[in-house]
Amino acid sequence: MVWKTMARYRASKEKNLSKNSYETGRLNLPFVGICTFGKSPICLDWDAIDADVAVMGAPFDCGTQWRPGARFGPRSIRDASTLFSFGHAGAYDFEDDVTYLPAGEVTMVDIGDADMVHTDTETSHANIEFGVRKILAAGALPVILGGDHSINIPCINAFDDQLPFHMVHLDAHLDFVDERHGVRHGHGNPLRRAAEKSVVSGMTQIGIRNVSSTAREGYAQAREMGSDIISVREFRRLGVASVLERIPKGVRYYLTIDIDGFDPSIAPGTGTPSHGGLLYYEGLELLAGLAERGDVIGIDLVEVAPDHDHSGSTAILAAQLLLNIIGRVMHQKKLRARG
Repeated sequence: MVWKTMARYRASKEKNLSKNSYETGRLNLPFVGICTFGKSPICLDWDAIDADVAVMGAPFDCGTQWRPGARFGPRSIRDASTLFSFGHAGAYDFEDDVTYLPAGEVTMVDIGDADMVHTDTETSHANIEFGVRKILAAGALPVILGGDHSINIPCINAFDDQLPFHMVHLDAHLDFVDERHGVRHGHGNPLRRAAEKSVVSGMTQIGIRNVSSTAREGYAQAREMGSDIISVREFRRLGVASVLERIPKGVRYYLTIDIDGFDPSIAPGTGTPSHGGLLYYEGLELLAGLAERGDVIGIDLVEVAPDHDHSGSTAILAAQLLLNIIGRVMHQKKLRARG
């Protein structure tokens, strides 16, 4: 008799739960369900991508020279991004009086990760390039979650049949090494490899500071190959508006963001931290300004190594920065489309 009563109670409870949660829309709290970027829908068929923005993980860190762990960056960023997905109809910014990423107007999918083969840089990079090409073929904005900074190399390779663009690089390090110990595709090489591409019309490198792994000749070569290098101290002396004036206006931009460009006080979870870095609003205002000045056609964010930050603040910074800049990029695209 007792078991029949309990069965009726469970059935009644399940019916009410079904009515409250499913018939009226799931609550979809951040800690519930499958962990995708911003809790966006999953699209694992890369020939069926149909969205304004497509997010892909590139969990590769065999290019690192110091502390590994960035292979776990995509998972940690996705996890952190759920904090900013409470089911509102977009993200309202009261200072801008704009609702960014409004539901029904901007679509975003998470296409999962490019397949990695441990220790095999060539194959892993080829798989990343393949994924970015699929996103571009679908007409979506590629947002790539690294991984160490070497993953930028296949990302840029995927744009070889696109119109030229200017690269904007946030980082503590120049990453302009041509070759070291026979390595040409590690995390110290990506901006050098990019500068060699005809599709890259120029680059602005911001946040570079302190003792560097790049020799004096590397800085000279970077400038000779079209790079404008801006240190953190110069960035602060000039201010965001003046820095933006040094970047070509009305062009296409590719953004490559190394989380160690930010100060370790807010981004300790990275393989090569360097004190004296950018703070959150400095980075956001710069990137938001770029979204206004030109067309952002690709983004990668790299070098989040969550095991070096048990507070999770580095992954939260990465997720918050990405969601905010994606929102501003899509908002400016909408404004330009309206004329």
